[in-house]
Amino acid sequence: MIFLSGGTGTPKLLIGMREVFGEESLKVVVNTAEDVWVSGNLVCPDIDAVIYALAEVIDERKWWGIRNDTFNTHFALKRLGHDEKMRIGDFDRATHILRSELLRGGSTLTEATAVLARRFGVSAEIIPMTDEPAAVRTIIETDDGDMHFQEFWVSRGGSPNVRGVRFDGIEDVRPSERFEELLRTEEIVIIGPSNPITSIGPILRLRGIRDKLRAKKVIAVSPIIGDSPVSGPAAKFMRACGFSVSAEGVLECYEDFLDALVVDLHDNVNHPKVSVFNADILMRDKKDSVALANVLKKIIGDMI
Repeated sequence: MIFLSGGTGTPKLLIGMREVFGEESLKVVVNTAEDVWVSGNLVCPDIDAVIYALAEVIDERKWWGIRNDTFNTHFALKRLGHDEKMRIGDFDRATHILRSELLRGGSTLTEATAVLARRFGVSAEIIPMTDEPAAVRTIIETDDGDMHFQEFWVSRGGSPNVRGVRFDGIEDVRPSERFEELLRTEEIVIIGPSNPITSIGPILRLRGIRDKLRAKKVIAVSPIIGDSPVSGPAAKFMRACGFSVSAEGVLECYEDFLDALVVDLHDNVNHPKVSVFNADILMRDKKDSVALANVLKKIIGDMI
């Protein structure tokens, strides 16, 4: 079983899946198209969200960063005239420093991620979608000009009007070796409730991935309830890319390879080839995450 993950929604789901399936069984392929170098260190927001969630140190108010972090280094740099585009916490920065030192020492991003997961006591296997650090850049096309996702979401608060989304460099990179190996050996793929456009979209845009998924049993969990995303800027991105902000829009993003979609209790979705399951998909706490994981367990059991 492979998970495709971005930030926020899928890390929440993984907390429940760990309780139902065991942490050692989790194999999580994570988006890296939002990664960026900040003050000499590689920041991998989605990878870190997965690690921090499973390590139970994530800041649950934001679902990124480390709980109760301080920002002394960030403000010290600002006093010295260095304006960081992202507000990096001190403990969070230690993660980025170690990752970057491992990369500079010759480790692949997959290897560096494995080291970080172990250091945080996480036994799940966490795999970057590609081993080429920050080689893919999510660019948001707006009325204010084109900007990196981190500028759009972190620096600008997601306020600019969105005209389109593109992934610069996506044609030039390969899926990580471990990702390709898992696609040869695993039968079930679960797409977590992360943003279909900017979190899952880059993974699907890697060479050959959509074709390979057509030979798998693929289940997706909608990140949209009614006409609103549970969190984040998915609504703006989906509209800009021609999809309705709805569970139906999520299905359209994946329908060429999708076998099953889990939607909210009150969403009505019908498709001739995709099985649709209604469940409480809003994960307010660990109990909700476990309940949703049990829904997925039953669906998987019926598939195999």
